[in-house]
Amino acid sequence: MATISILDDPNNDIASAVLSVAQAGNGDSTNIVNRGLIRYGGLLRIVNTAGATPTVTINIRGSADNVNWFNVAYATAAAPETVTVTAVVVTTTATNYYLLREGHPWQYLKLAMSANTNETIDATYWSSPYRQF
Repeated sequence: MATISILDDPNNDIASAVLSVAQAGNGDSTNIVNRGLIRYGGLLRIVNTAGATPTVTINIRGSADNVNWFNVAYATAAAPETVTVTAVVVTTTATNYYLLREGHPWQYLKLAMSANTNETIDATYWSSPYRQF
């Protein structure tokens, strides 16, 4: 598992990191995002491709120390003011966007996938080091 830093680059208004590419099975995302001191909101895109009898449970996990993990507060694009920390359960091919709340004290971000039957996951995180989305 690689940890990808999102650097505070004055020439880059939007920073991004790939968490997973065509990842199947259970376990953590291939990569972990290290957002450093950035505390602005972020956008997480999860694209899943379903096979026969598909399902996957995805927990969006954050950590202050890259050791102790907890579910990160998010809202969906369809209900941007309804915040939750519950696991996402996906049962079809879909592209979903999750708005990660600003000001929360996590530095590291990963996905934890379980109960995966015939789903592959692509996930990308975006944030701005200078302004909120």
